Amino acid sequence: MLRKILLIFILVGIFTCGIYAQQTLSSSKKKAVKAYTAGTQYYQGRDFNNAILSFKQALVIDPEFIEAYLVLAEVYMDNRKPEQAIEYLKKGLEINPDFYPRAFVNLGLLQFNTGNYSEARESFNHFLTTTSVTSQQKKQVDEEIKKCDFALSLKNNPVAFNPVTIGPAINSTYDEYWPSLSADEQTLVITRLSDSETSPGKKQEDFFISRHTKSGWDTLKSAGFPLNTPDNEGAQSISADGRIMVFTACNRDDGVGRCDLYYSVREGSRWSLPRNMGFPVNTKFKETQPSLSADGRTLYFSSDRPGGNGQLDLWVSKQNENGIWSTPENLGDKINSSGNEMSPFIHQDNQTLYFSSDELPGMGGYDIFLSRKDSTGSWGKPENIGYPINTYKDEFGLIVNSAGTLAYYSSDIIKEQGKDIFSFELPREVRPIEVSYMKGKVFDVTNKEVLSARFELVDLETGALINQSFSDKQTGEFLVCIPVNKDYMLNVSREGYLFYSDHFALKNTYDKTEPFLKDIPLHPIRAGESMVLKNIFYETGLYQLLPESKLELDKLAAFLNTNSEVKIEIGGHTDNVGSQEYNLTLSENRAKTVMEYLVNSGISAQRLTYKGYGYSKSLAANNTEEGRAQNRRTEMKIMGN
Repeated sequence: MLRKILLIFILVGIFTCGIYAQQTLSSSKKKAVKAYTAGTQYYQGRDFNNAILSFKQALVIDPEFIEAYLVLAEVYMDNRKPEQAIEYLKKGLEINPDFYPRAFVNLGLLQFNTGNYSEARESFNHFLTTTSVTSQQKKQVDEEIKKCDFALSLKNNPVAFNPVTIGPAINSTYDEYWPSLSADEQTLVITRLSDSETSPGKKQEDFFISRHTKSGWDTLKSAGFPLNTPDNEGAQSISADGRIMVFTACNRDDGVGRCDLYYSVREGSRWSLPRNMGFPVNTKFKETQPSLSADGRTLYFSSDRPGGNGQLDLWVSKQNENGIWSTPENLGDKINSSGNEMSPFIHQDNQTLYFSSDELPGMGGYDIFLSRKDSTGSWGKPENIGYPINTYKDEFGLIVNSAGTLAYYSSDIIKEQGKDIFSFELPREVRPIEVSYMKGKVFDVTNKEVLSARFELVDLETGALINQSFSDKQTGEFLVCIPVNKDYMLNVSREGYLFYSDHFALKNTYDKTEPFLKDIPLHPIRAGESMVLKNIFYETGLYQLLPESKLELDKLAAFLNTNSEVKIEIGGHTDNVGSQEYNLTLSENRAKTVMEYLVNSGISAQRLTYKGYGYSKSLAANNTEEGRAQNRRTEMKIMGN
């Protein structure tokens, strides 16, 4: 909001010139004119305090001195005191509304940016009734009236909003802001502006971390070295699994530009020494306020680098298989305006982007908007998330939990405590796609040692890679985000082991409340080891493969190509519906179909055998649909290597 007020002179420069140019002042009292002249000189020298005293002295001498009111209002406007500016503009205009009609535009802008939308509209309309309005001025004022109408429409249709402080364990008398939350909502990272330990009397931005327990949030603890330094660091983003952090730091010795993005990786309980992300992500310009995608491989941020639409724009960079970040791309005209876009937050659904803008239609100042990807992957028209979440003040730095139900942001609602972290239930119409997650550890099935393994979550319908990550080298822990609106294949792999296959049928059938908590055993590649291929599907009662099976079969073919000495058996298994003979034949034909697919993919038939087992090796009881579904499966068994 303050930035808006300071830009009034720029935005409507066609309205603000003229007061000083008038040859004859409205006051005939010499002492008043002398004080007024002194005030203008102080103002032009940016000495606001003496300018205010001089103009007020002029008004004591001559309470009808219109210019003194109008220029005093400009001083207050330039000094970031909009309420006082409004007060003196009104007083001047009350004396003679026709003396300087352009002042109604300034009044309207100030009223808009302090939330007085109806009064602002009246001021703009009053200006349009004057005789000196040019076509350019009318066009610009008409746009301001449209903004008033839009803000009033939001205010007259408020959304549900009940912000709640997240408690004294997090919030203090210091300023807390820029919350970041892991997908399981167990790790919270914030930026706190507290007393500097190395420079007495100064404030310093540092990271603080809290863990969630059964009794609530633990008391915040400093992230410590190497994340925190004697410099300022803030505006951080953490990956969904809480193991990657990207943040902003300015004017550092290793900096590329004014403000750069840095990253750190956590293994076990230790964070790595932060590294500058370097070119092309960072430039000699300003890069700030990052947001990582769920898998940590797509980065959104705000920058004033060349090639944008306005001042600060939103940009995106993607990491390739070699860990190299691409040249950032501007998010385009749908998202970026001629003003400032900042504080992006990409939800774990990878489809919904929240951000703040001071130019898109809103309540004044920075408002929070959302945009959703369409079926082509393009961003849709931004949507204001509504009043009273958005007000005439600046709103930014909002994040949303993985379930899409709860938002977190910083506010000074409790004035005596400064900025604190609050949460509120997000209105349904501005929620993202709900995201669940799978969480656990990867370990060697033979010796129970934890392992680092690669995770790939793939959309079974489109084959698109939704998420990829690695389990922690030190702990074997992993967290994979899973949007709930589709069916997925999960593949977990590590050199020297059979890959692990899992299937998530979440389209229209998933109970959207419980995450998947599961440890993953990996089996070494050796004779006798076997695994269930959970993403091979057949026509009901038949042995023809469904198209969704291709993804898993191609993974199996790739595994066999990598491990060229391995010989396997494909085993087919059924439930007990139908005769034993029927099920033996069906299971054998299904296993044979898989073998034929592998042969057609270039795998030597000498390395492959197949066998149908019918329902002779059931994994579960056949008296429930869940049990029968578990028994209908295709297995791979190592026969030699």
